[in-house]
Amino acid sequence: MQRLFPTLLAVAAAALPGIVFAHEFKVGEIVVDHPYSRAMLPGAKVGGGYLTITNGGTKDRLVGASAERAGSVQIHEMKMDGGIMVMRELKDGIAIPAHGNVELKPGGYHIMFMNVAQPFKQGEEVKAKLLFEKAGSVEVEFTVGPPAGDGAAMSHDTDAKADDVNDPHKGHGEHKP
Repeated sequence: MQRLFPTLLAVAAAALPGIVFAHEFKVGEIVVDHPYSRAMLPGAKVGGGYLTITNGGTKDRLVGASAERAGSVQIHEMKMDGGIMVMRELKDGIAIPAHGNVELKPGGYHIMFMNVAQPFKQGEEVKAKLLFEKAGSVEVEFTVGPPAGDGAAMSHDTDAKADDVNDPHKGHGEHKP
């Protein structure tokens, strides 16, 4: 019995993070994993949303999003252009390869919540709907974490940067429409 207890304890501890942090949504062959956002400063009007999309079927495309707490929601990309970090709306959405995945993270693809009436607060869940070209729509909940950090409590292996905290446009050069 003395040998069995440490083994059982180790198994339970290893399983706990998967149970505590399991946060995925599914529509058709599309799985949306660990949607998260960051707390916004009072008065902030924009916020970012991050997640991983895994596609177990044929190619698809994330073509839109909406959220009750935002006047509009856009799909954005940040990337370097001639030494300047630029952000632009992806009006055609993001291609999701067949049997592949796409990560939406700070400094890359992301969801942009625009004209937010009440800034997101740490500990909240922000309900949103994602629209895929073939799979259809799925309701998701973005877990709101601290204003700075990598969202590790909500997501796995993200590369969040503190300067993307509340206004992903801030500190990254120009915003290209």
